[in-house]
Amino acid sequence: MSSSVAVREAAPAAGTTPGTTQAPPLRRRIALAPTAVLLLGALYCLLPVAWVVIASTKSGSELFSSFTFLPGSGFTDNLKDLSAYRDGVYWKWMANSALYAGVGALLSTAVSALSGYALAVYRFRGRESIFNVLMAGVLMPPVILAVPQYLLLAKADLTDSYLSVLLPLVLSPYGIYLARIYAAAAVPPDVVEAGRMDGAGEWRIFTRVALPMMVPGLVTVFLFQFVAVWNNFLLPYIMLSDDEKFPITLGLFTLLEQGANTPALYTLVITGAFLAIVPLIALFLVIQRFWSLDLLSGAVKS
Repeated sequence: MSSSVAVREAAPAAGTTPGTTQAPPLRRRIALAPTAVLLLGALYCLLPVAWVVIASTKSGSELFSSFTFLPGSGFTDNLKDLSAYRDGVYWKWMANSALYAGVGALLSTAVSALSGYALAVYRFRGRESIFNVLMAGVLMPPVILAVPQYLLLAKADLTDSYLSVLLPLVLSPYGIYLARIYAAAAVPPDVVEAGRMDGAGEWRIFTRVALPMMVPGLVTVFLFQFVAVWNNFLLPYIMLSDDEKFPITLGLFTLLEQGANTPALYTLVITGAFLAIVPLIALFLVIQRFWSLDLLSGAVKS
């Protein structure tokens, strides 16, 4: 009798497999809480993007009369009107943004790679002081630096030029910080010492040994810097006066200001904003794939 009772007590509950225990409902609810918070955050971030995508398909009359998230039928006409506006100045703004973001991100990544590698590998007096100054630059709001940068470039007679936007973007304290952290973790000191024992110079060790190990981290630096430059508004707003040199952010701002007196321009602004996010999405998808391949190849080599 006692043995049969013991067997019944040890029998698993219905719907479960032998040898497993069912998690308490309270614990499951707590585990789902972070997922719910992330979903709400994603909804909060993606809702404006969804509105821009849908609003860009509406004509001027549909924009203010139809349901917010109901697609319209005017995307083709909006695209034609945007391309025809001032002989296609929008595409000039887009090309300027690609120039500022592409060249600026490449130069910034190169400077970050060199600086981060030097701060991670070499031991010299004042290294930590230099790093602390860079960390202070990370915490410094860009609006504080914009006016001194303008005054310096005005002294050099470089304002209202492409260089006035590119030069301040070359040095990225946050990019140097990321490069140093990644170089310290990805480049073993033994590998650097082995290269020196084989007779390789410091530049050869950096380009042939350390740089390939740092590629995944530098891809991240490039992506962050590209997005930051593409979305930059304050620096071009202060430096530039010729609208032929405007990036897409400043160009759309001037178009929006004109839309206050000409409501028909609102559809052009919304369509232009939608087209402006397409290169960022494409770049992120391409670089994410490249980043994943680099991480996988590094894992196989290790």
